[in-house]
Amino acid sequence: MSTNENANTAAARLNRFKNKGKDTTEMRRRRIEVNVELRKAKKDDQMLKRRNVSTLPDDATSPLQENRSNQVSAHWSVEEIVRGVSSNNMELQLQATQAARKLLSREKQPPIDNIIRAGLIPKFVSFLGRADCSPIQFESAWALTNIASGTSEQTKAVVDGGAIPAFISLLASPHTHISEQAVWALGNIAGDGSAYRDLVIKFGAIEPLLSLLAVPDLSSLASGYLRNVTWTLSNLCRNKNPAPPIEAIEQILPTLVRLLHHDDHEVLADTCWALSYLTDGSNDRIEVVVKTGLVPQLVKLLGCSELPIMTPSLRAIGNIVTGTDEQTQIVIDSGALSVFPSLLSHHKNNIQKEAAWTMSNITAGRQDQIQRVVDHGLVPYLIGILRKGDFKSQKEAVWAVTNYTSGGTIDQIVYLVQAGVVEPLLNLLSAKDSKTVLVILDAISNIFLAAEKINETEKLCLMIEECGGLDKIEALQSHENEQVYKASSTLIEKYFSAEEEEDQNVPESTAASYTFQIQGNTPDTFNF
Repeated sequence: MSTNENANTAAARLNRFKNKGKDTTEMRRRRIEVNVELRKAKKDDQMLKRRNVSTLPDDATSPLQENRSNQVSAHWSVEEIVRGVSSNNMELQLQATQAARKLLSREKQPPIDNIIRAGLIPKFVSFLGRADCSPIQFESAWALTNIASGTSEQTKAVVDGGAIPAFISLLASPHTHISEQAVWALGNIAGDGSAYRDLVIKFGAIEPLLSLLAVPDLSSLASGYLRNVTWTLSNLCRNKNPAPPIEAIEQILPTLVRLLHHDDHEVLADTCWALSYLTDGSNDRIEVVVKTGLVPQLVKLLGCSELPIMTPSLRAIGNIVTGTDEQTQIVIDSGALSVFPSLLSHHKNNIQKEAAWTMSNITAGRQDQIQRVVDHGLVPYLIGILRKGDFKSQKEAVWAVTNYTSGGTIDQIVYLVQAGVVEPLLNLLSAKDSKTVLVILDAISNIFLAAEKINETEKLCLMIEECGGLDKIEALQSHENEQVYKASSTLIEKYFSAEEEEDQNVPESTAASYTFQIQGNTPDTFNF
């Protein structure tokens, strides 16, 4: 992306934030409109697909007494498997299917493509319907699960073989290990992307999946089983363009609310990921989630020390505050801000960055919401990130501060300057990122507008000059980016061009005294 394009994006983003006679929705940033590296859930944050590579003797989930066939099926070639599967002998078919499953469960380089090319998928799918022989149902389900855990092409081969309706039928199997394998397979297929996710939903998977959890006490279910069902439900909530059908979401949500109160950490993590996907969208989609009343529990999990749970719960909370002021208020009223001191100073940069991003959407809200940020003592944490955070976190903290200066009252901006925002903000003007520089210049401009209203422009000029900020702003007048040099030139012309006369009028003093000093309760008695 060229520097000019960078700056244009920044300008567009600023316009969306600022409350200049616009409706409040324009003040917030949608995840899709901002830096991609922050917004995308990394694929390894939560597994899209998983392969069953159980190596227990022989696989605790399998009811098979394999001692009779262990030697036979251990090292079959693909050709031998084809012959066995194609025979009319049920015992041989079972051994061949099991041999295929073992090949596909190899830790390294399972021969998925060879199995597909051999035309085995339709046979395995037909075995899924063999209710008279549960071992072959299980082995073929496991084999197909592992094929579907591969590339999109490999998953497609399973879907084209007619596996989705066959797996949905197996959800109702009286054998728990078979229904669990069907759950896992459907999770892999849905995890491939929006198209297969919607196909799984269209074939009617949601109701039988949810019925697996329709027990009075979730703790009565085996933990591995519950984890698998939760993970598959989260994949049915995953992916955008298009997002999952709203009716499907409304069907799944009551179960997610229930799972959010469970005590298993993996179940909680995957449930939070599901909610982070569902809140990553338009305000009406956020509303579907928020109206279930789950935000307080999400906030509770935000405060837990477990990173695998904290990460997706922060993502979900961050997504909710991109919504309306009312949706943001529910997050604030649920006590979320009291968790942010630890999030904004977290040892993991990614948590700091997401927390600062979340703050930037709260400070894009109403003045009473900005005040709650002040009251919770969060401004010094944002300034701390500006001073010494990693650059990605600093960029988000810059947005948080700029939004604050755009929508805050004079008193709130006075407090921000008193808290020491000016110097670290100006130090970041040396950043290579034009977008960030433009956003900082906008914040400085907003602080000047406040200073003008209380006749403190001269002192602000001096404060900026004392910390080396004027040199940095002047240097930007020769910046390669047109918007940056125009914005810096405007600041210089408006506030620093009459500098010589100003210098004669200001009494000598130290830099320390150039801070806002509140002398009374009305704005016109504030001093920098």
